[in-house]
Amino acid sequence: MLIRSISGLRGITSAPDGFTEEVATLYAQSFAAMLGNNGLVALGYDGRQGGKQYYEIIAEALRNAGCDVLGLLMVPTPTVMFAVETHTSVKGGISVTASHNGQEWNGMKFIARTGLFLDKTENEKLWALVDGGPKNHNGASGELIPGDEVKIEHVDSVSQIPFLSIEAIRSRNFKIILDAVNASGSFIVRELLTALGALDIIPLHADGSGVFPHSPEPVPQNLTELCEAVRREKADLGIAVDPDADRCVLIMDNGEPFIEENTIVLATEEVLRNSEKGQSVVVNLSTTRSVEDVAEKFGATVYRTPVGEINVAKQMRSISAVIGGEGSGGVIYPSVHTGRDSLVAIALVLNNLAFSNVSLSEKKKYLPQYEIVKSKIALENEEQVATILAGVRAKMSPEALKVNEEDGIRFDFEKSWLHVRASNTEPIIRLIAEAPTKEEAESILERAQ
Repeated sequence: MLIRSISGLRGITSAPDGFTEEVATLYAQSFAAMLGNNGLVALGYDGRQGGKQYYEIIAEALRNAGCDVLGLLMVPTPTVMFAVETHTSVKGGISVTASHNGQEWNGMKFIARTGLFLDKTENEKLWALVDGGPKNHNGASGELIPGDEVKIEHVDSVSQIPFLSIEAIRSRNFKIILDAVNASGSFIVRELLTALGALDIIPLHADGSGVFPHSPEPVPQNLTELCEAVRREKADLGIAVDPDADRCVLIMDNGEPFIEENTIVLATEEVLRNSEKGQSVVVNLSTTRSVEDVAEKFGATVYRTPVGEINVAKQMRSISAVIGGEGSGGVIYPSVHTGRDSLVAIALVLNNLAFSNVSLSEKKKYLPQYEIVKSKIALENEEQVATILAGVRAKMSPEALKVNEEDGIRFDFEKSWLHVRASNTEPIIRLIAEAPTKEEAESILERAQ
Protein backbone atom coordinates (compact mmCIF):
# COMPACT_ATOMS: atom_id res chain seq x y z
CA MET A 1 0.00 0.00 0.00
CA LEU A 2 1.24 3.48 -0.95
CA ILE A 3 -0.53 6.61 0.26
CA ARG A 4 0.21 10.06 -1.13
CA SER A 5 -1.60 13.13 0.08
CA ILE A 6 -1.06 16.72 1.11
CA SER A 7 0.77 15.23 4.12
CA GLY A 8 3.40 13.58 1.88
CA LEU A 9 4.10 10.02 0.80
CA ARG A 10 4.14 6.89 2.93
CA GLY A 11 3.84 3.16 2.41
CA ILE A 12 4.68 -0.28 3.74
CA THR A 13 8.29 -1.04 2.87
CA SER A 14 7.85 -4.81 2.47
CA ALA A 15 4.91 -4.58 0.05
CA PRO A 16 5.56 -4.72 -3.71
CA ASP A 17 3.11 -1.84 -4.14
CA GLY A 18 4.42 0.02 -1.10
CA PHE A 19 7.34 2.32 -0.35
CA THR A 20 10.10 0.57 -2.29
CA GLU A 21 13.59 1.74 -3.23
CA GLU A 22 12.31 2.35 -6.77
CA VAL A 23 9.48 4.53 -5.47
CA ALA A 24 11.86 6.54 -3.28
CA THR A 25 14.21 7.07 -6.22
CA LEU A 26 11.42 8.14 -8.56
CA TYR A 27 9.97 10.66 -6.10
CA ALA A 28 13.44 12.07 -5.37
CA GLN A 29 14.16 12.42 -9.11
CA SER A 30 10.80 14.13 -9.63
CA PHE A 31 11.37 16.51 -6.73
CA ALA A 32 14.76 17.40 -8.19
CA ALA A 33 13.06 18.07 -11.53
CA MET A 34 10.63 20.45 -9.77
CA LEU A 35 13.66 22.35 -8.48
CA GLY A 36 15.22 22.56 -11.94
CA ASN A 37 17.71 19.73 -11.37
CA ASN A 38 20.06 22.00 -9.46
CA GLY A 39 20.52 23.73 -6.14
CA LEU A 40 20.88 22.55 -2.56
CA VAL A 41 18.34 20.17 -0.97
CA ALA A 42 18.23 19.54 2.80
CA LEU A 43 17.77 15.85 3.60
CA GLY A 44 17.17 14.03 6.89
CA TYR A 45 15.54 10.86 8.18
CA ASP A 46 13.49 10.11 11.28
CA GLY A 47 15.71 7.40 12.73
CA ARG A 48 13.42 4.39 12.28
CA GLN A 49 15.08 1.12 11.31
CA GLY A 50 15.74 1.04 7.57
CA GLY A 51 15.55 4.81 7.33
CA LYS A 52 19.28 5.29 6.82
CA GLN A 53 19.11 3.02 3.76
CA TYR A 54 16.34 5.10 2.19
CA TYR A 55 18.18 8.30 3.14
CA GLU A 56 21.22 7.13 1.19
CA ILE A 57 19.12 6.03 -1.82
CA ILE A 58 17.35 9.39 -1.94
CA ALA A 59 20.62 11.32 -1.51
CA GLU A 60 22.10 9.43 -4.47
CA ALA A 61 19.02 10.05 -6.61
CA LEU A 62 19.10 13.77 -5.86
CA ARG A 63 22.82 14.02 -6.63
CA ASN A 64 22.46 12.05 -9.87
CA ALA A 65 19.74 14.50 -10.86
CA GLY A 66 22.13 17.43 -10.42
CA CYS A 67 21.23 18.64 -6.93
CA ASP A 68 23.62 19.16 -4.05
CA VAL A 69 22.51 17.55 -0.78
CA LEU A 70 22.76 19.11 2.66
CA GLY A 71 23.06 15.87 4.63
CA LEU A 72 21.44 16.21 8.05
CA LEU A 73 21.32 12.45 8.80
CA MET A 74 18.97 11.52 11.69
CA VAL A 75 17.03 14.65 12.60
CA PRO A 76 13.43 15.63 13.31
CA THR A 77 11.34 16.78 10.37
CA PRO A 78 11.22 20.25 12.02
CA THR A 79 15.02 20.45 11.74
CA VAL A 80 14.81 19.82 7.98
CA MET A 81 12.14 22.52 7.72
CA PHE A 82 14.23 24.88 9.83
CA ALA A 83 17.20 24.32 7.50
CA VAL A 84 15.16 25.24 4.43
CA GLU A 85 13.47 28.28 5.97
CA THR A 86 16.58 29.79 7.55
CA HIS A 87 19.28 28.96 4.98
CA THR A 88 18.81 31.05 1.85
CA SER A 89 21.04 28.71 -0.17
CA VAL A 90 18.65 25.77 0.33
CA LYS A 91 15.98 25.35 -2.39
CA GLY A 92 13.91 22.60 -0.76
CA GLY A 93 13.97 19.66 1.59
CA ILE A 94 12.97 16.03 2.08
CA SER A 95 12.37 14.30 5.38
CA VAL A 96 12.46 10.50 5.10
CA THR A 97 9.70 9.56 7.52
CA ALA A 98 6.36 7.84 7.95
CA SER A 99 5.57 10.16 10.87
CA HIS A 100 3.63 8.27 13.56
CA ASN A 101 3.06 5.14 11.45
CA GLY A 102 4.54 1.85 12.65
CA GLN A 103 7.90 0.24 11.92
CA GLU A 104 6.71 -1.43 8.71
CA TRP A 105 6.07 1.99 7.14
CA ASN A 106 8.35 4.66 5.71
CA GLY A 107 7.89 7.61 3.40
CA MET A 108 8.84 11.13 2.42
CA LYS A 109 7.71 14.63 3.38
CA PHE A 110 8.55 17.30 0.80
CA ILE A 111 9.43 20.87 1.77
CA ALA A 112 9.20 23.80 -0.63
CA ARG A 113 11.65 26.70 -0.83
CA THR A 114 9.39 28.61 1.54
CA GLY A 115 10.20 26.16 4.34
CA LEU A 116 6.60 24.92 4.26
CA PHE A 117 5.39 21.55 3.05
CA LEU A 118 4.20 21.40 -0.55
CA ASP A 119 0.67 22.73 -0.93
CA LYS A 120 -2.07 21.20 -3.07
CA THR A 121 -0.88 22.78 -6.32
CA GLU A 122 2.78 21.93 -5.68
CA ASN A 123 1.89 18.35 -4.77
CA GLU A 124 -0.09 17.95 -7.98
CA LYS A 125 2.92 19.18 -9.95
CA LEU A 126 5.17 16.67 -8.18
CA TRP A 127 2.71 13.82 -8.73
CA ALA A 128 2.45 14.65 -12.43
CA LEU A 129 6.23 14.38 -12.72
CA VAL A 130 6.19 11.08 -10.81
CA ASP A 131 3.43 9.67 -12.99
CA GLY A 132 5.53 10.50 -16.03
CA GLY A 133 7.93 7.74 -15.00
CA PRO A 134 11.69 7.54 -14.26
CA LYS A 135 13.82 10.54 -15.14
CA ASN A 136 17.03 10.43 -17.15
CA HIS A 137 20.21 11.53 -15.40
CA ASN A 138 21.42 14.85 -16.74
CA GLY A 139 25.04 13.78 -16.49
CA ALA A 140 25.69 16.00 -13.49
CA SER A 141 26.70 14.80 -10.05
CA GLY A 142 25.85 16.94 -7.07
CA GLU A 143 27.87 17.20 -3.87
CA LEU A 144 27.03 15.79 -0.45
CA ILE A 145 27.57 18.56 2.10
CA PRO A 146 27.56 17.69 5.82
CA GLY A 147 24.91 19.63 7.74
CA ASP A 148 25.81 18.89 11.36
CA GLU A 149 25.64 22.56 12.31
CA VAL A 150 21.91 22.79 11.51
CA LYS A 151 20.92 20.75 14.58
CA ILE A 152 22.91 23.13 16.77
CA GLU A 153 21.33 26.15 15.08
CA HIS A 154 17.86 24.68 15.60
CA VAL A 155 18.40 24.12 19.33
CA ASP A 156 19.94 27.58 19.70
CA SER A 157 17.04 29.24 17.91
CA VAL A 158 14.48 27.60 20.20
CA SER A 159 16.43 28.22 23.41
CA GLN A 160 16.86 31.89 22.45
CA ILE A 161 13.15 32.70 22.12
CA PRO A 162 13.22 36.22 23.62
CA PHE A 163 10.73 35.74 26.44
CA LEU A 164 12.10 32.42 27.67
CA SER A 165 13.65 32.59 31.13
CA ILE A 166 16.37 29.96 31.37
CA GLU A 167 16.99 31.08 34.95
CA ALA A 168 13.35 30.50 35.92
CA ILE A 169 13.29 27.08 34.25
CA ARG A 170 16.54 26.06 35.93
CA SER A 171 15.23 27.19 39.32
CA ARG A 172 12.34 24.71 39.04
CA ASN A 173 14.86 21.83 38.83
CA PHE A 174 12.47 19.83 36.64
CA LYS A 175 12.80 16.05 36.63
CA ILE A 176 11.74 14.97 33.13
CA ILE A 177 11.24 11.50 31.60
CA LEU A 178 11.74 11.38 27.81
CA ASP A 179 10.18 8.87 25.42
CA ALA A 180 11.37 9.55 21.87
CA VAL A 181 10.60 5.98 20.67
CA ASN A 182 14.37 5.69 20.12
CA ALA A 183 14.06 7.81 16.98
CA SER A 184 15.04 11.31 15.80
CA GLY A 185 14.12 13.12 19.01
CA SER A 186 16.40 10.91 21.11
CA PHE A 187 19.40 13.25 21.31
CA ILE A 188 18.23 16.64 20.08
CA VAL A 189 15.43 16.86 22.65
CA ARG A 190 17.89 16.10 25.44
CA GLU A 191 20.23 18.76 24.05
CA LEU A 192 17.39 21.28 24.06
CA LEU A 193 16.32 20.39 27.61
CA THR A 194 19.89 20.90 28.79
CA ALA A 195 20.10 24.24 26.98
CA LEU A 196 16.84 25.31 28.64
CA GLY A 197 18.19 24.57 32.11
CA ALA A 198 16.50 21.23 32.81
CA LEU A 199 18.83 19.55 35.28
CA ASP A 200 17.42 16.04 35.67
CA ILE A 201 16.59 14.30 32.38
CA ILE A 202 15.84 10.58 32.44
CA PRO A 203 15.75 8.92 28.98
CA LEU A 204 13.17 6.14 28.83
CA HIS A 205 13.28 5.29 25.12
CA ALA A 206 15.85 7.67 23.67
CA ASP A 207 18.84 5.66 22.45
CA GLY A 208 18.54 6.54 18.74
CA SER A 209 18.46 2.86 17.74
CA GLY A 210 15.27 3.20 15.70
CA VAL A 211 13.70 0.25 17.52
CA PHE A 212 10.19 1.34 18.47
CA PRO A 213 9.41 0.06 22.00
CA HIS A 214 5.69 0.53 21.40
CA SER A 215 3.32 1.84 18.75
CA PRO A 216 4.94 5.20 17.91
CA GLU A 217 1.91 7.48 17.80
CA PRO A 218 2.08 9.57 21.01
CA VAL A 219 -1.46 8.95 22.25
CA PRO A 220 -2.39 7.84 25.81
CA GLN A 221 -2.91 4.14 25.03
CA ASN A 222 0.68 3.93 23.73
CA LEU A 223 2.26 5.82 26.63
CA THR A 224 1.43 3.61 29.61
CA GLU A 225 5.11 2.86 30.27
CA LEU A 226 5.92 6.58 30.31
CA CYS A 227 3.04 7.17 32.73
CA GLU A 228 4.40 4.45 35.03
CA ALA A 229 7.93 5.88 34.81
CA VAL A 230 6.74 9.36 35.80
CA ARG A 231 4.99 7.94 38.86
CA ARG A 232 7.89 5.64 39.79
CA GLU A 233 10.54 8.37 39.48
CA LYS A 234 8.31 11.05 41.01
CA ALA A 235 9.05 13.16 37.95
CA ASP A 236 7.58 16.57 37.22
CA LEU A 237 6.48 15.54 33.74
CA GLY A 238 6.95 13.07 30.94
CA ILE A 239 7.60 14.14 27.36
CA ALA A 240 6.72 11.97 24.37
CA VAL A 241 7.52 12.75 20.75
CA ASP A 242 6.72 10.76 17.63
CA PRO A 243 9.45 9.34 15.33
CA ASP A 244 10.01 12.55 13.37
CA ALA A 245 9.51 14.68 16.50
CA ASP A 246 7.06 17.22 15.15
CA ARG A 247 4.48 16.36 17.81
CA CYS A 248 4.84 16.74 21.59
CA VAL A 249 2.61 15.03 24.13
CA LEU A 250 2.93 15.42 27.90
CA ILE A 251 2.38 13.22 30.94
CA MET A 252 1.54 15.02 34.17
CA ASP A 253 3.35 14.66 37.48
CA ASN A 254 0.59 12.33 38.72
CA GLY A 255 1.34 9.92 35.88
CA GLU A 256 -1.82 10.75 33.94
CA PRO A 257 -1.89 12.00 30.33
CA PHE A 258 -2.11 15.76 29.91
CA ILE A 259 -3.95 14.89 26.65
CA GLU A 260 -2.30 15.92 23.40
CA GLU A 261 -4.88 18.65 22.68
CA ASN A 262 -3.67 20.59 25.71
CA THR A 263 -0.15 21.02 24.31
CA ILE A 264 -1.33 23.62 21.79
CA VAL A 265 -3.55 25.23 24.44
CA LEU A 266 -0.65 25.73 26.84
CA ALA A 267 1.66 26.93 24.06
CA THR A 268 -0.98 29.40 22.86
CA GLU A 269 -1.40 30.77 26.36
CA GLU A 270 2.36 31.23 26.77
CA VAL A 271 2.86 33.06 23.47
CA LEU A 272 -0.19 35.31 23.90
CA ARG A 273 0.86 36.08 27.49
CA ASN A 274 4.09 37.48 26.05
CA SER A 275 2.50 39.30 23.08
CA GLU A 276 0.53 42.49 22.60
CA LYS A 277 -3.23 42.10 22.64
CA GLY A 278 -5.13 41.61 19.39
CA GLN A 279 -2.98 38.84 17.91
CA SER A 280 -4.08 36.05 15.54
CA VAL A 281 -3.99 32.31 16.22
CA VAL A 282 -4.53 29.54 13.64
CA VAL A 283 -5.55 25.94 14.33
CA ASN A 284 -7.29 23.30 12.25
CA LEU A 285 -10.95 22.28 12.31
CA SER A 286 -10.24 19.24 14.50
CA THR A 287 -8.50 21.13 17.32
CA THR A 288 -10.02 21.75 20.76
CA ARG A 289 -12.21 24.79 21.33
CA SER A 290 -10.10 25.48 24.43
CA VAL A 291 -7.85 27.51 22.10
CA GLU A 292 -10.71 29.99 21.57
CA ASP A 293 -11.27 30.26 25.32
CA VAL A 294 -7.60 31.01 25.99
CA ALA A 295 -7.34 33.42 23.05
CA GLU A 296 -10.35 35.37 24.30
CA LYS A 297 -8.55 36.13 27.57
CA PHE A 298 -5.80 37.89 25.62
CA GLY A 299 -8.00 39.62 23.05
CA ALA A 300 -6.79 37.33 20.26
CA THR A 301 -8.74 35.96 17.29
CA VAL A 302 -8.70 32.28 16.30
CA TYR A 303 -8.88 31.19 12.66
CA ARG A 304 -9.51 27.58 11.60
CA THR A 305 -8.33 25.73 8.51
CA PRO A 306 -8.73 22.28 6.96
CA VAL A 307 -6.58 19.58 8.57
CA GLY A 308 -3.02 19.40 7.21
CA GLU A 309 -0.04 21.29 8.53
CA ILE A 310 0.42 23.17 5.26
CA ASN A 311 -3.10 24.62 5.55
CA VAL A 312 -2.43 25.94 9.04
CA ALA A 313 1.04 27.24 8.14
CA LYS A 314 -0.10 29.10 4.99
CA GLN A 315 -2.93 30.77 6.87
CA MET A 316 -0.54 31.76 9.65
CA ARG A 317 1.77 33.42 7.16
CA SER A 318 -1.05 35.18 5.36
CA ILE A 319 -2.35 36.87 8.54
CA SER A 320 0.95 37.04 10.50
CA ALA A 321 -0.33 34.80 13.29
CA VAL A 322 1.94 34.57 16.33
CA ILE A 323 1.11 30.96 17.23
CA GLY A 324 -0.76 28.04 15.73
CA GLY A 325 -0.83 24.32 15.32
CA GLU A 326 -2.91 21.21 15.72
CA GLY A 327 -4.50 19.32 18.58
CA SER A 328 -2.36 16.27 17.91
CA GLY A 329 0.48 17.88 19.87
CA GLY A 330 1.80 19.97 16.98
CA VAL A 331 2.85 23.54 17.80
CA ILE A 332 3.90 26.11 15.18
CA TYR A 333 5.76 29.20 16.38
CA PRO A 334 6.84 31.15 13.28
CA SER A 335 9.51 33.16 15.08
CA VAL A 336 11.60 29.95 14.96
CA HIS A 337 10.15 28.47 11.75
CA THR A 338 6.68 27.89 10.33
CA GLY A 339 6.26 24.19 10.98
CA ARG A 340 5.10 21.87 13.76
CA ASP A 341 7.99 21.47 16.16
CA SER A 342 8.17 19.45 19.39
CA LEU A 343 11.24 21.43 20.48
CA VAL A 344 9.28 24.67 20.35
CA ALA A 345 6.38 23.07 22.23
CA ILE A 346 8.70 21.83 24.99
CA ALA A 347 10.29 25.24 25.44
CA LEU A 348 6.95 27.05 25.64
CA VAL A 349 5.51 24.51 28.10
CA LEU A 350 8.50 24.63 30.46
CA ASN A 351 8.51 28.42 30.43
CA ASN A 352 4.79 28.45 31.18
CA LEU A 353 5.23 26.09 34.12
CA ALA A 354 8.20 28.09 35.42
CA PHE A 355 6.19 31.33 35.24
CA SER A 356 3.06 29.77 36.77
CA ASN A 357 5.10 28.05 39.49
CA VAL A 358 2.65 25.14 39.61
CA SER A 359 2.83 21.47 38.66
CA LEU A 360 1.51 20.35 35.28
CA SER A 361 -1.45 18.61 36.95
CA GLU A 362 -2.30 21.83 38.79
CA LYS A 363 -1.92 23.83 35.59
CA LYS A 364 -4.42 21.59 33.85
CA LYS A 365 -7.09 22.58 36.39
CA TYR A 366 -6.79 26.20 35.24
CA LEU A 367 -7.27 25.35 31.56
CA PRO A 368 -10.71 25.14 29.89
CA GLN A 369 -12.27 21.76 30.61
CA TYR A 370 -13.57 19.76 27.65
CA GLU A 371 -13.54 16.11 26.64
CA ILE A 372 -12.68 14.89 23.15
CA VAL A 373 -13.82 11.48 21.90
CA LYS A 374 -12.61 10.01 18.61
CA SER A 375 -13.82 7.22 16.37
CA LYS A 376 -13.15 6.00 12.85
CA ILE A 377 -14.79 4.11 10.03
CA ALA A 378 -12.65 1.88 7.79
CA LEU A 379 -13.04 2.53 4.07
CA GLU A 380 -13.07 -0.12 1.37
CA ASN A 381 -13.04 2.46 -1.43
CA GLU A 382 -13.06 6.25 -1.91
CA GLU A 383 -16.65 6.23 -3.16
CA GLN A 384 -17.82 5.50 0.40
CA VAL A 385 -16.65 8.91 1.62
CA ALA A 386 -19.42 10.93 -0.04
CA THR A 387 -22.10 8.50 1.08
CA ILE A 388 -20.95 8.52 4.70
CA LEU A 389 -20.66 12.31 4.82
CA ALA A 390 -24.12 12.73 3.31
CA GLY A 391 -25.58 10.44 5.96
CA VAL A 392 -23.93 12.37 8.79
CA ARG A 393 -25.01 15.69 7.28
CA ALA A 394 -28.65 14.58 7.21
CA LYS A 395 -28.51 13.48 10.86
CA MET A 396 -26.62 16.37 12.42
CA SER A 397 -27.37 19.51 10.38
CA PRO A 398 -30.79 20.23 11.95
CA GLU A 399 -29.33 20.73 15.43
CA ALA A 400 -26.12 22.55 14.42
CA LEU A 401 -25.62 26.29 14.90
CA LYS A 402 -22.96 26.34 12.18
CA VAL A 403 -21.84 23.90 9.47
CA ASN A 404 -18.39 24.11 7.84
CA GLU A 405 -17.65 21.98 4.77
CA GLU A 406 -14.09 23.09 3.98
CA ASP A 407 -12.73 19.72 5.10
CA GLY A 408 -15.35 17.02 5.40
CA ILE A 409 -18.03 18.50 7.66
CA ARG A 410 -17.73 20.26 11.00
CA PHE A 411 -20.88 20.91 13.04
CA ASP A 412 -20.75 23.52 15.81
CA PHE A 413 -23.29 23.34 18.60
CA GLU A 414 -23.72 25.63 21.61
CA LYS A 415 -20.88 24.16 23.70
CA SER A 416 -19.67 21.27 21.56
CA TRP A 417 -18.70 20.28 18.03
CA LEU A 418 -18.34 17.31 15.68
CA HIS A 419 -15.87 16.98 12.80
CA VAL A 420 -16.17 14.15 10.25
CA ARG A 421 -13.58 13.85 7.49
CA ALA A 422 -11.54 11.47 5.36
CA SER A 423 -8.02 10.97 6.71
CA ASN A 424 -5.06 12.34 4.74
CA THR A 425 -2.86 9.40 5.73
CA GLU A 426 -5.06 6.30 6.20
CA PRO A 427 -8.05 4.76 4.39
CA ILE A 428 -10.50 5.78 7.11
CA ILE A 429 -13.13 8.35 8.00
CA ARG A 430 -12.29 10.16 11.25
CA LEU A 431 -15.02 11.30 13.62
CA ILE A 432 -14.07 13.69 16.44
CA ALA A 433 -16.47 15.18 18.97
CA GLU A 434 -15.76 17.60 21.82
CA ALA A 435 -18.08 18.60 24.64
CA PRO A 436 -17.90 19.67 28.31
CA THR A 437 -18.22 16.01 29.39
CA LYS A 438 -17.15 12.69 27.92
CA GLU A 439 -20.72 11.45 28.01
CA GLU A 440 -21.91 14.38 25.90
CA ALA A 441 -19.12 13.86 23.37
CA GLU A 442 -19.87 10.13 23.16
CA SER A 443 -23.56 10.89 22.64
CA ILE A 444 -22.70 13.16 19.70
CA LEU A 445 -20.63 10.39 18.09
CA GLU A 446 -23.39 7.85 18.63
CA ARG A 447 -25.96 10.09 16.93
CA ALA A 448 -23.60 10.70 14.01
CA GLN A 449 -22.89 7.04 13.21
